[in-house]
Amino acid sequence: MKKYILFTLLIFIATTVVVVFLSSHKIEEEENGRPLVMAMTASVDVPEEMVFAGEKITFDRYDFHERMDRELNSFTYFHSTTLLLFKRANRIFPIIEPILKKQGLPDDLKYLAVIESSLDSRALSPARAAGLWQFMASSAPQYGLEVGTEVDERFDMEKSTLAACRYLRGSYNKYGSWSASALSYNGGQGRISTELEKQNVDDALDLWLVEETSRYYFRMLAAKLIFENPQKYGFIIRPDQLYKPIEFKKVEISDAIPDLATFARQHGITYAQLKDFNSWLRDRKLTNKTGKSYTLLIPKKDDLYYRKGEKIKVHDERWVTK
Repeated sequence: MKKYILFTLLIFIATTVVVVFLSSHKIEEEENGRPLVMAMTASVDVPEEMVFAGEKITFDRYDFHERMDRELNSFTYFHSTTLLLFKRANRIFPIIEPILKKQGLPDDLKYLAVIESSLDSRALSPARAAGLWQFMASSAPQYGLEVGTEVDERFDMEKSTLAACRYLRGSYNKYGSWSASALSYNGGQGRISTELEKQNVDDALDLWLVEETSRYYFRMLAAKLIFENPQKYGFIIRPDQLYKPIEFKKVEISDAIPDLATFARQHGITYAQLKDFNSWLRDRKLTNKTGKSYTLLIPKKDDLYYRKGEKIKVHDERWVTK
């Protein structure tokens, strides 16, 4: 009887050891295959092809595929910045799209402003390029922009958009493609022309250029894809989360304004609000010795506030979920 009890006890102990071993081994296997983070990141697929500004591009060639892959994933996972682009675009695109159309330029070129300034009309780069379209002070006057201590029209959204149209149209006439025109906007026509000759190629996208210029066009392509398919890339935005468009009263002036703060108060707004919507005013006064005519934007008071339950006008219905 004692032998039986001892044998049974040994069997129980052996079985328990095997079960414990197998269980721990299974747990270890599961843990080895388990993600080490709470969220998972999936690589975004690169499309086979797309059309930008009426020009078709395919992504089967290794460098086109990998350059597009980099920018598309970058825009997709740079969440805070990309969300902000949608919000700003709801206010900015209604201003620049009609200008592009009137000047006969493809609507897709608005994405150049997206990657140049993140749609910030007050943007100033480390190289001192300024405004929505990032003009340099040295080149801006060639395209009709006044640059001085009191007035810097690189910060004027409408005038700088017109200037960008002049540049892009001239560049397109020179190269015959919007891709080359866009690359020259970043790298300069001199550089693009020189490299096309030295590298013995016809397409600017085939050039070996500095990294910023090489990435430039593909960043525009990625921006377009995400703006046209935000939910596909994980961006869920309600209409009330977009920045509301603002209507303005336009005030034409050709005289001096000794004190802009006083001028603002006379028009029912603060000095800060005047500067916010007229960032081309670079001083506290406008001397205007030449008597030049300027247009100042005075925001409508009701548009300066977000009100509970207010229906925000959505510029592109593809951007929002309801």
